[in-house]
Amino acid sequence: MANKGLKDLKQQVEGAAQDAVTAAGTAAQQVVDQATEAGQKAMDQVAKSTQETIDKSANQASESFSGFGKKLGLLK
Repeated sequence: MANKGLKDLKQQVEGAAQDAVTAAGTAAQQVVDQATEAGQKAMDQVAKSTQETIDKSANQASESFSGFGKKLGLLK
């Protein structure tokens, strides 16, 4: 009888331990997912900002070249 009680207790402890491991794994995965999402958002923002900077630089270069061409009489 006592042996069955210990066996049941062992199974309960093992079940609780497995539940704790599963919960910890789920929580860790959520942290990884959130970090991945935050990293992706940051990279998207960097890409957007970089593209905007490139576009502005290209526009400024084009305007400068146009002004230079007009001064030389190459463009109207």
